[in-house]
Amino acid sequence: MALFDILIWVGAALSLAGLCGLIWCIAKVLAARRAALPEDAMRALLQRVLPLNLGALFLSVIGLMMIIIGIFLG
Repeated sequence: MALFDILIWVGAALSLAGLCGLIWCIAKVLAARRAALPEDAMRALLQRVLPLNLGALFLSVIGLMMIIIGIFLG
């Protein structure tokens, strides 16, 4: 297995992990909306979920970049 094949598979794993994180964030916020939390509790929940959402998005983007680099250079 070539180095760039490994880069593609690692990138795919990172993208999948990021996608799972994004789905978790969506599920967490939807559950909070269904629970009809008060505004201050909802705001606190969103402040806790936002960094995780951005981290998951970053992880997914880095994984996709690794896939593109592996395809172009491989």
